[in-house]
Amino acid sequence: MKKSASGSLEIRELTPELWPAFEKLFGPNGACAGCWCMWWRIPEGERFKDVRGAEAKRRQRKLVLAGKSRGLLAFADGEPVGWCAYGRRTEFGTLARSRTLACDDAEQVWSLPCFFIKAGWRGRGVARALLRAALRSLRRHRARTAEAYPVRPPASNAGAFTGTVPWLESEGFRVVEAHARGRQRARRAL
Repeated sequence: MKKSASGSLEIRELTPELWPAFEKLFGPNGACAGCWCMWWRIPEGERFKDVRGAEAKRRQRKLVLAGKSRGLLAFADGEPVGWCAYGRRTEFGTLARSRTLACDDAEQVWSLPCFFIKAGWRGRGVARALLRAALRSLRRHRARTAEAYPVRPPASNAGAFTGTVPWLESEGFRVVEAHARGRQRARRAL
C-alpha cells in the first residue's frame, strides 16, 4: 500500500480480472479522445482517428484479456484513480515509426508511454506512485533501461499524458535527445 497526499493508494499490476476497473477508470469516452491507451500501438497504415473510441476499446480489451497489455492501476478506497502503461519499446508501433523519438537500441529498452490520472486526483501523488511502482516492475522484468516521452511545460493536461520533463527529471530520468518542442526522449538506467 502506498501513501499519497490524499491517503492510501494501492498499486496493482493490470490483469484480465482487472479489466472492469480499467474500463471504469477510462470511462465511457476512453480517457483522452477515446484512446483506451492504444495510440502508441496503432499499426502502420492506420490512423488514430479511425481507431479511437469503440475500436480502440475492443483492441485494448483483447490485449488485456490475453495478458498482453502491461501496466499498473492505482486504487484509492477500492476505486481506480490512475493508470501507467509500460512495456518493451518494440511493442509500441508508433514509437518504432517516430523519427523524433528514434533510437538504435529499441530491443533493449522498456517504455513508459502513458499516464492517466482521474480528474480530481491529479497533483496528489498518484502519477509519482505509479511511476515508482512501474520502475520496480521493470526491474523485476530485468529491464536495464526505462524510457519515457515527456513534454516541456507549459503543456496542456491532455498533452502531458506522457509526463513532463521536470517531473521525470525529479525521478532520475535525463533527456537524451532534446527537441525545441514536442515530446522529448528521456531515459533512466535501472
